[in-house]
Amino acid sequence: MPDQRFGSPSSSLLLLLVVIALPVLAHAQSAQNFRVTWNVEKSTPTATEITGSVTNEARLEAFDVYVTAEALNDKGKVLSRGLTHVSPLLRPNATEPFVAKVPVVPGTASYRVVVSSFRFGLGSMQSP
Repeated sequence: MPDQRFGSPSSSLLLLLVVIALPVLAHAQSAQNFRVTWNVEKSTPTATEITGSVTNEARLEAFDVYVTAEALNDKGKVLSRGLTHVSPLLRPNATEPFVAKVPVVPGTASYRVVVSSFRFGLGSMQSP
């Protein structure tokens, strides 16, 4: 009679594949799985306000999503930056708005906004 303590050989193999595949799947996801759109809205003497949205284009839920907005000089050097929290949970294909404030500094020629922090996880997986 087969040993039933660990289930059937096929269920053990499935469990092993899931344990191996999940870290690989999560690691394969990156900030490239987000679409970020933004506009410079207004400036005060101390800060520039940038509004936009982040769309999760990955198949996994994204948790604790943050964006960093940066003020750049004409050579692309970062002069100042602002970090803002976008969402505690961003589901696949979902979009969330954000507002980031960047300190005003002399010599700013342009801005850049990137998803700078997040983690992917498995929540309630949904089929399209």
